[in-house]
Amino acid sequence: MKLDESLFTVPGVRRGLRFYVTGPTPCPYLPDQFERKAFTHLSQAAPDALHHQLSEAGFRRSQSVAYRPACPNCNACRSVRVDAQSFSPSRNQLRVLSRNSDLIRRPVEPRATREQYRLLKHYLVNRHEGGGMSDMGFREYAGMVNETPVQTALFEYRQGPEEDSPLVAVSLTDILRDGFSMVYTFFDTRQPKRSLGTYMILDHIRNAESYGLPHVYLGYWIKQSPKMAYKKRFQPLEVLDGPVWRRLEEDE
Repeated sequence: MKLDESLFTVPGVRRGLRFYVTGPTPCPYLPDQFERKAFTHLSQAAPDALHHQLSEAGFRRSQSVAYRPACPNCNACRSVRVDAQSFSPSRNQLRVLSRNSDLIRRPVEPRATREQYRLLKHYLVNRHEGGGMSDMGFREYAGMVNETPVQTALFEYRQGPEEDSPLVAVSLTDILRDGFSMVYTFFDTRQPKRSLGTYMILDHIRNAESYGLPHVYLGYWIKQSPKMAYKKRFQPLEVLDGPVWRRLEEDE
């Protein structure tokens, strides 16, 4: 099966970088589809610079690997990022910010804790039971968090300023030259009125704006997938179209 050669030619990225392709596995977003991924290792010279270049080219990070979809017959996955400096929250998003004004964001070193893991297991059972991560043990979680060759932070969100205040949400976030890349988030599903998933994105946008960083990377958006619909609520949203980032239109 022929793969698009552009997957292995990334503008602005150092020559000689070796890419690999995974075997086909069932797509978690589109029925009756199979996914493949092109990936390369970040554990080499100047990993932060390489990670930034690959992120601009639509790659995502998982531990020490950068990957992007490499499906021969499908291009539904679109890389998206929020224009943080032009973002203006909607009325509903302002209400979400207000409902969570009691939360304290605390950046910590990317080191897995049992407290985080308990929250993750609760989240997976209630939101993604039967999914690919549902049987994740603490060792696997620690690998997801600890094994990073690039600048990464864990943002813990607690109900109070003390270190032992109740933990309600966590975001594993990479720090890029031009913003934040939200690698993975999870939260307490017993507090649905908080809309914690939305709140963490809004908080990252607000944090990026305060630092003068232009973007918050949200990973992949799939128009046909209801699970991905929430990403279009963060306007203006940019989509990677070939080698160029452009504004995603409301009617797309």
